[in-house]
Amino acid sequence: MWARSFWRRHKKKIFVTLGIAGSGYFLYKLYDAHKCRVAELEDELAAQRENDETIKIQMQEHFETIQRIADTTTLPRAMHFLSNRINEDLNPAVLTEMLKQGKDVLTRSEKLELWDKLKVLSFTKMVSSLWSVTMLSLFIRVQVNILGRHLYIDIARHQESFPLLEEGSIIDQDDEQSFLARADFLASYGLHGLIFNMQVAAAEVLKSKQLNDVFDSSTLDETIVQILDSFMIMGRPRHWLEYLMREDANSSSLTASLGNGNLILSDASKFNQLMTETQTVLSSDEFANIVQVSLRTMVTAIVKEIFADQSNAGIPSSGIALVKLMPKVAQMSQLLLDEPTSNQFVQTIKHIQDVELFFTILYANALTV
Repeated sequence: MWARSFWRRHKKKIFVTLGIAGSGYFLYKLYDAHKCRVAELEDELAAQRENDETIKIQMQEHFETIQRIADTTTLPRAMHFLSNRINEDLNPAVLTEMLKQGKDVLTRSEKLELWDKLKVLSFTKMVSSLWSVTMLSLFIRVQVNILGRHLYIDIARHQESFPLLEEGSIIDQDDEQSFLARADFLASYGLHGLIFNMQVAAAEVLKSKQLNDVFDSSTLDETIVQILDSFMIMGRPRHWLEYLMREDANSSSLTASLGNGNLILSDASKFNQLMTETQTVLSSDEFANIVQVSLRTMVTAIVKEIFADQSNAGIPSSGIALVKLMPKVAQMSQLLLDEPTSNQFVQTIKHIQDVELFFTILYANALTV
């Protein structure tokens, strides 16, 4: 009787209390489940961050390995071949010997003609070497970064952990060797046309320069830049690409498109894919800008080197007569073509900030072309 009376008087309060208690318990369970889920997500994010960091370290190590391969293997071999060819095709010793032997025999006009040829030849050899070393350095680095990225992706698809470079690649070794061998195209096929057109440019710029004209660092800098500019604008736009590589017959049949920063090729062998991607990069505005920056930096370094003797001796930089400057200009070719690991000019190109950034982006395949 008492219980029924109590229930009638307090049942509403009891329902409210039970409702509040039930709601509280339900909310507690929701909070607990949410807390567990948040903890799981945090663990997943931590694992993902750790994995991303591992991948980043692996890619950085692989990227640095690729750069070392370019510096210590591919470039030295190609540079040695290029050096031999330039020294064979542009040898001022013949003209120098003719001047010595004809000292008392040649007429004044004949001597002046030989000196004029020697002047053009000296600058042609130096500027051809400057251009060739710069472009070969950039071209090989484009090759090894494209190849290295493909190797990394192929390996990552076939192995869970980062392996050695030689293992697990689906790139055929013959394709790889054929691709890297294209670095010799300049010395084997492109050099003749390069030298011819560079000589035309040098003759045009130097025709108003007399042997007794005084050259200071600014004058020499301006002269070299004028020769390079004249050469680079000859013929069709980016004609200079034909000295570095030719478009293979198979390449023209490939379908290339760019989506999300990736080069997509259909029905292509690995070799053709590598060649087409290289052609695409070399034809890009970004690469043209890198070429311009690199050549300008090289000119500055060369002029500084030529006038270094005067600076070190404390001699005022009043300049040098062109006739006395010519041997220094010709000798610069050999310095430019020295072994890459000890070649200050190759190292100069390598450490240009814009060049470093360009190849970092190229390796990551985020280049917009």
